Amino acid sequence: MPLGTIDRRPPPFFRQGPSALSKLLFFSALSLFLMVADTRFHITQPVRAALATALYPVQWLALQPVQAAKKGSDYFTSLSQAESNSEAASRKLALQSLRAGRVEQLTLENNRLRKLLGLREQLATPVLTAEVLYDAADPYTRKVIIDKGLLQGVEPGSPVLDELGVLGQVTRVHPLVSEVTLVIDRDLAIPVLNVRTGVRSVAFGDPSSSGSGMELRFMGSNSDVQQGDLLTTSGVDGVYPPGLPVATVSRIERRAESTFAKIYCAPLALVKGARHVIVARPVADQIPQRPGAAVSEVRAKKGAAK
Repeated sequence: MPLGTIDRRPPPFFRQGPSALSKLLFFSALSLFLMVADTRFHITQPVRAALATALYPVQWLALQPVQAAKKGSDYFTSLSQAESNSEAASRKLALQSLRAGRVEQLTLENNRLRKLLGLREQLATPVLTAEVLYDAADPYTRKVIIDKGLLQGVEPGSPVLDELGVLGQVTRVHPLVSEVTLVIDRDLAIPVLNVRTGVRSVAFGDPSSSGSGMELRFMGSNSDVQQGDLLTTSGVDGVYPPGLPVATVSRIERRAESTFAKIYCAPLALVKGARHVIVARPVADQIPQRPGAAVSEVRAKKGAAK
């Protein structure tokens, strides 16, 4: 082969092309040009939009595992939070229910006390307020224990009233507490007056097994008594002031073979739920002595002095 025909160029593997410095300067200038052009003319905005649209499916697929893990974590967190919120709501509801019950009870008690104060102002006799502590232990009687006794001035035989009417009578007095026999006790009798007819009679505690009512005894079968008649204290016994509500007639039984009618009454006082009561002095203690008795007493004192 002649020497003139030999190719003296380096093989392609060893070709260097432009130098590294030339490439750096070129691409630096291109970058600077593109940044200035994009800032002034926004020429790369369509390219960005196209690339974002093309890459969205890839991004969506890549984010699915992350989203699934996040949703699972949020589910368990939400479930735990929901359980905690439910328990907190249940506790709050129970507390509010308890408070509502207390408010209702206090409102009812406040109304009863207001009525009791109104009844206290109507009575001309000295009165003493008391609170019912508990029922008597004897199951065959209808009695309660109040928190006032001999030291507070309670006397045996004193009438006891609540805001609705006559509740009973003090039958036993201790230094600090007293025993009150309710109007529904079979051994208690109260002289009453029928407001509609003006007829006097005597009401006794109901002797039936329930023992929650009263009975108007010694009334003829042809007596003028109607269901719903109001019975008040007559005041002739020297214990109860006159005009205090006692009971209403609830049922009447007239039998041909009996001379007397069976008249059942419902007490107006809260015989099974009284809380606050008024203890009044017996009317007999406020009645002045008869002139003859007073003169006899003075003469007796003079004779003892001689």
